[in-house]
Amino acid sequence: MSENNDFSWGPATGVGSMPGGDAREAVKTVTGSFEDFPHLPELPARGPGADMIGRTLGTLVEMYAHLEPSGWRISDRLGRDTRRARSWLGEDLDALEEYTQGYEGPLKVQAVGPWTLAAALELRGGEAALGDPGACRDLAASLAEGLRAHLADVRRRVPGARVVLQLDEPSLTAVLRGQVRTASGYRTYRAVDRQVVEGALRDIVGVSDGPVIVHSCAPDVPFALLRRAGAAGISFDFSLLTERDDDQIGEAAEGGTKLFAGVVGSTDGPLSDPAGSVMGVRTLWRRLGLRPGALAESLVITPSCGLAGASPAYARAALAHCVRAARSLADNPE
Repeated sequence: MSENNDFSWGPATGVGSMPGGDAREAVKTVTGSFEDFPHLPELPARGPGADMIGRTLGTLVEMYAHLEPSGWRISDRLGRDTRRARSWLGEDLDALEEYTQGYEGPLKVQAVGPWTLAAALELRGGEAALGDPGACRDLAASLAEGLRAHLADVRRRVPGARVVLQLDEPSLTAVLRGQVRTASGYRTYRAVDRQVVEGALRDIVGVSDGPVIVHSCAPDVPFALLRRAGAAGISFDFSLLTERDDDQIGEAAEGGTKLFAGVVGSTDGPLSDPAGSVMGVRTLWRRLGLRPGALAESLVITPSCGLAGASPAYARAALAHCVRAARSLADNPE
C-alpha cells in the first residue's frame, strides 16, 4: 500500500483502551495528550459490551451475540447485550465528536480483527467460530460491512479527520500456529492456512479508504503476512521483539510500513526519561543498518498495549510520556 507516502502520521498515539468509565473524560485526556494523532478510547471497565470483543460484535451487520458465562456467543436476534455495546460505542462517538470540533489530521479508531474475533466468538454449540471455516467467512463478511458503516459514521462526525483503522489481532499468531484451545481445553483448533488468514485480512483492510494498521501485543507478530494483506502500519509491543524479528522489521521499514512501537509500559510503574524509552529503538535501528534520519519518520511511539489495567494518573502520564519520547527521537535520531 502506498498510503504512507502521502499520509501525514502523528509522532505518537495510544493503543486503544483507557481506565475508568467516563467517556468524556477519556476522550478529553486522549485529545489533550495527542494533538496530532488522537484515537477513540475504549473503556472496558464499564463491563461486557465495552470490552474489545463485545464492542466489535456490536458493529456487526445481520449477526448478533449475547453473553454466556463462558463468553460471547452467537445469537439469532438483537438482544440486550448487543444493544448495550452499541449504546456505549455511540456514547464514545458523541464524546469524540464534542472534543474534535475543527480537528484536521489523522484520527485512529480500533476494532477487533476477523481472526481474534473468530477465536473469541462461540457458536451455538459452545465451540469457537474459528473451528468452522464457513462461520469464519460469514463473520469476516459481517465485520467488513459493519466497519464500513462505522468508519462512515466517524468521518461524518469528524469531517476534518483522516481516519485510520486499527485492527486488534492479539490471537493471530496462535491462530496461525494452531494454539487456540477448544472449549474443553484438552485440544486445540487446527492451524488456519496462512493464505486464508491473509485473504480475510485483505478483505477487511479493503473496506477503509484510509490507512489500516494491525496491532498485536503478542510475541512473533507476522510482519510479512500483514504487509502482504495491505497493512499500512503494524503496532507491536517493542519489548517482545527478538533478533528473529530483525529481517521482517528491516524489510517493513524499508518498504514504507509505519511501525507503531510500543515502548511505554501499559501498567503502573516507573517511567524512564524520554530518551531512555526509545534507546532500544535506536539500538535496533543501528543493528539493522538503517538510515538514522529515517527513524522518526518510520515510527509512531505508543504504549506497549492498552491502558485499561493502569490507574488514571498513570494512563495520563504514559500518554504524555509517549509524546515526549517521540520528540526525543525526532530531535536526536542518532
